[in-house]
Amino acid sequence: MPVDVLIVGAGPTGLTLGIDLARRGVQALVVERADALFPGSRGKGIQPRTQEVFDDLGVLDAVRAAGGPVPVRMIWKNGERLGEQPMFEPVEPDEGAPYAEPWMVAQWRTQEVLYARLLELGGKVAFGHEVTGLTQDAEGADVEFADGTRLRARYVVAADGGRSVVRRAVGVGMTGETVDPAPFVVADVRLKGLDRDHWHAFPAADGSGVMLCPLAHSEDFQLAARFPEGTETDLSLDGIREIVATYTHLGADDVTELRWASDFRPRAALADRFRSGRVLLAGDAAHVHSPAGGQGLNTSVQDAYNLGWKLGAVLRDGAPESLLDTYEEERRANAAAMLNLTTGVHRGEVRRGKATMQLGLGYRESSLSVDTREAATGLRAGDRAPDGTVNGVRLFDAFRGPHWTLLGADIPVAGVRSLPTAPASYGPGVFLIRPDGYVGWAGGTTEGLRAYLPQVGL
Repeated sequence: MPVDVLIVGAGPTGLTLGIDLARRGVQALVVERADALFPGSRGKGIQPRTQEVFDDLGVLDAVRAAGGPVPVRMIWKNGERLGEQPMFEPVEPDEGAPYAEPWMVAQWRTQEVLYARLLELGGKVAFGHEVTGLTQDAEGADVEFADGTRLRARYVVAADGGRSVVRRAVGVGMTGETVDPAPFVVADVRLKGLDRDHWHAFPAADGSGVMLCPLAHSEDFQLAARFPEGTETDLSLDGIREIVATYTHLGADDVTELRWASDFRPRAALADRFRSGRVLLAGDAAHVHSPAGGQGLNTSVQDAYNLGWKLGAVLRDGAPESLLDTYEEERRANAAAMLNLTTGVHRGEVRRGKATMQLGLGYRESSLSVDTREAATGLRAGDRAPDGTVNGVRLFDAFRGPHWTLLGADIPVAGVRSLPTAPASYGPGVFLIRPDGYVGWAGGTTEGLRAYLPQVGL
């Protein structure tokens, strides 16, 4: 039986999209090549903007309960503590941005929370389903699996990682560069001899080194190691023990368990297109980042958040199919900016802090961002809609859910919640807030608003 949307990959991207579609009543299926969720800690930093997304999707409390604040870095040399360094420049929270610091959650825990929410909403993940090919026509796509079965879907979303089978099947190229030729290893280990209050750093004079970060609500540390160019990496328990013994004051036997490990060379790459007919690319299938700055998982989640309401509008609300073109228009430019940022952080050119929180990103140049005011002051179309309070109602509470929100006017429109007053912090005007928390339309009055609504399925 065909499905509306087939999501290939049950990582943070695919699970987030599955949640958003499930709450919109869209028939979607997530398929995953592996037999279970990803077991490692890799993408462990949840940025403030992603926390806002998770708030809307109903998982923020569980995500925060599964993690903790970012530990202060402790620098070591020759077995001695040299002192502490903050991992990022502090930013004070305010009413408009209540989450002002990243939250550390092992990726496997984040995925468990998202998976539980997906099941709660009636969604499903089919594990052990490896996609091997895809063909498409004007009405949909036929996806082939390793067991010889096929499934038809009206749309397919490639959320299957940097080596995406789906992206290759539709012939979309990826352009990029090596950020760092040095080999890296990331692993989840259990060890003794280090406190769990710090992110322990053991830098070497040649630029190599090891960092060991405690993972909240577990006995694990995430090991991240950079080696001199040309080093052969060994991902066995003995290999990880040798890394720890070489770069730290700990002995090999202090590493008591290896739970997961992976090696890589940091690369920045961007898909040439984010859409090919009935196939859309999201997450690492569309952009690959250096892990520095914690942007990869966060940008991927926000891809899904941008795409979810648009698929829902086309499939359920009568929006024109061309609305899906704005996904590439908005997210590819955003991903390109994030690639530049992560490369800058990796090379020490950009500090972690306000730049990496993702609260300043928006879509002012998008064709969906319409501002009819001649001289707009304050918030503009395409900007992120900040939190605030209007007549005792918290805006993030008003925004939560798959609907649009109109601030500053009260016009009965199906799928739109109206608050007759806009907060003073927004500046003068009337603001139509998209389901993903950005201003879609703004005007001095409601004149012109109704002309905007059909293109987004309202």
